[in-house]
Amino acid sequence: MRRIKRALISVSDKSGLEEIVKGLNELGVEILSTGGTAKLIKGFGVPVKSVSDYTGFPEMLDGRVKTLHPKIHGGLLSLRGNQDHMEQIKKHGIELIDMVVVNLYPFENTVAKEGVRFEDAIENIDIGGPSMLRSAAKNFKDVVVVCNPARYKDILTDLKKNNGAISDELHFKLGVEVFEKTSGYDAAIYGYLKKQLDGRESDCPDALELKYHKAQDLRYGENPHQKACFYIDKNVNAVGISNAKQLHGKELSFNNIMDLDAALEIVKEFKEPAASVIKHTNPCGAAQAENLKKAYVDALDCDSLSAFGSIVGLNREVDAATAEAIVSAGFTECVIAPAYEDAALNILKQKKNLRLIETGALKGIEKDYDLKKVLGGILIQDRDI
Repeated sequence: MRRIKRALISVSDKSGLEEIVKGLNELGVEILSTGGTAKLIKGFGVPVKSVSDYTGFPEMLDGRVKTLHPKIHGGLLSLRGNQDHMEQIKKHGIELIDMVVVNLYPFENTVAKEGVRFEDAIENIDIGGPSMLRSAAKNFKDVVVVCNPARYKDILTDLKKNNGAISDELHFKLGVEVFEKTSGYDAAIYGYLKKQLDGRESDCPDALELKYHKAQDLRYGENPHQKACFYIDKNVNAVGISNAKQLHGKELSFNNIMDLDAALEIVKEFKEPAASVIKHTNPCGAAQAENLKKAYVDALDCDSLSAFGSIVGLNREVDAATAEAIVSAGFTECVIAPAYEDAALNILKQKKNLRLIETGALKGIEKDYDLKKVLGGILIQDRDI
């Protein structure tokens, strides 16, 4: 393992920055940085050299060109065990860069904003960031490359454990993460620009790019012998089970997640207080009424026998009266609702295993696609709303 002596840091997402730069400084690592990141690092009281001072070339074109320079990429791509490479970088006054900490302009968040201008989208296409990440990741055996602030703590722990070096396993893992990140970033740019080229959002694009992140491992799938995981699309800002918060109860199962989604989608479209009771994605009952308790009781009365061990979906904040009705009804697996009054939570939490899921304020029915997997392919259609 080779000790890290010099790191280049340039980030859009500043979360965790103080922790990582102070940790590197304590280990004696020299820090290079650009623009706003360098100013922030100075503000933390950590010594930093600007990339412009190092390269002898100013940032230019409104910041479009900062790090696209041989003294940067030579320091990243040169193979430390290659004598010819070492002679070349010495000849040209290039310093080795042992670590890159870079995250990218927030292109996906920018284009997700309603009414975003095309010019703003274009300016948020990062060029220098992906270039540095890819150079460092290609040379992952010699360079530590970090594209995710969530990794900072693990990296500092590894550095302290290994006397300022990173384990070979983590070197490789971080390099692979970069290509996952840059491939998704490029796919998002292509997807946005293709829509602009077509003049509208295509109902059925020529190429379908799907990227989901693992939210959790599940105990099993639809049946106990099936392995299962839950993946979410971080770029979808919809209100639903994928970004809901669990307040109480055992961990969710595969079938719980399916039923919770079905229960919530039924009640979303109602303007009046509404409730649904779901078992194996099939409604045992659904109702709307003048108050939430009555809506729940009416939904339960549609088929109270089948409702044993069911999932309850509600479109209003759960009050104490509704909570009492749910507890009195017998065994319920889960409840999903926008929010819960404190009194309601106290009542529902008396049931140790009852899973309570909070979504936040509902937005009504939201546009999305319905996907069906077949062997070797995917069917896509508008949702049936």
